Amino acid sequence: MAIGRVPPGSQSSLREANRARIVDTVKRLGAMTQVELADATGLSTATVSIIVNELVAAGIVTTTQVTRSGRRAFQVTLSRGLGLVAGIHFSTRALRVALADPSGTIVARQRLPLPPDHRHDTDMDRAAQLVSDMLESIGAPPGELLGAGLGICAPYNAETDMLSVPGLLRGWDEVRLAESMSRRLGKQVVVDNDANLAMLGESRHGVAREASSAVFVSIGYGIGAGIMANGELLRGHDGTAGEIGHVRVSENGELCRCGNRGCLEVMVNSTAIVHSLRHTVGNVTLRDVITMARQGDIGCSRVISDAAHYVGAALSSLCNLINPELIVIGGELADAGAVLLAPLEAAIERNSLRNPLNPPQVQLSALGDDAAVHGAVAFAFDSISLPITAVEASA
Repeated sequence: MAIGRVPPGSQSSLREANRARIVDTVKRLGAMTQVELADATGLSTATVSIIVNELVAAGIVTTTQVTRSGRRAFQVTLSRGLGLVAGIHFSTRALRVALADPSGTIVARQRLPLPPDHRHDTDMDRAAQLVSDMLESIGAPPGELLGAGLGICAPYNAETDMLSVPGLLRGWDEVRLAESMSRRLGKQVVVDNDANLAMLGESRHGVAREASSAVFVSIGYGIGAGIMANGELLRGHDGTAGEIGHVRVSENGELCRCGNRGCLEVMVNSTAIVHSLRHTVGNVTLRDVITMARQGDIGCSRVISDAAHYVGAALSSLCNLINPELIVIGGELADAGAVLLAPLEAAIERNSLRNPLNPPQVQLSALGDDAAVHGAVAFAFDSISLPITAVEASA
């Protein structure tokens, strides 16, 4: 979609606005040819060419020759010399940390298991130390880190810099998350719910790159959804949009951590799935259940199908409300593949307003467990101001 042209003003302010527009477009959409940049920004190809040359001279972007439709063109990317950002993801059971360059390419990554009731102080210290160690391992000085994005497995309110709903993540209430992580890293930190970041990651580097309206659903130890509408994340007024894990699906179900009974999250999670099979297959892990289901085990296939039914019913309401063109399935249970997708798609079709000509597509995550980390990286880069005003001196 082309962006409207910059209103008239002084020549220098107009040039600076156009430079910012080009840099921001490459940050959001990734590598693009100059012709594609002209279309995306609404600027003329001549203006784009001039500004790109200025940005190359300033070391902000680089160009490489590519072939598109049999024609040679110059592809524009952000310069790797600009620095690195960190993506940090605290999931229910693991800490993932990645370093990435301005193109979004991850240059280093680490994963550490976490205890069920992990606390913010110890975990943030550990994450900051990992970032420092990873910078050292690739020979990057601390000053090369520009900032960080942090994903958390609970709804987050950016205005208060705290979790939106107390009690969902014990030991993290009343903690100013961006402030605490920023103090440890000495850099700007931005925070969001991990499902939102996973949706952002898939829209930048995964299966949702061509979608303007999509939903990312994570199914594992918990359930959450990230919603993208018209290319923008939908967070709600206090960050609780997409919390389908707390949709009530059983009147007299188990007690949920939110205080209600019968929430989707307690009916469908890794622990519940494994527990339901204890009398037939014994003590197994979710990985065991998925493996046996893919090998044709009837009991394991049935519990995954039951889980898909509950999730599909909740998603059908979401489909009726926001009408996404794509639903991306991630989380531990996504490894079940077709064993999960077939009953899930059937449940969505059965329970939602049918559109036989253009139903929502359901696909597995392309980024897997790293979806939220990729999103955290993208969110961090989106929030960083690059020194485009320095271009004047080198133009």
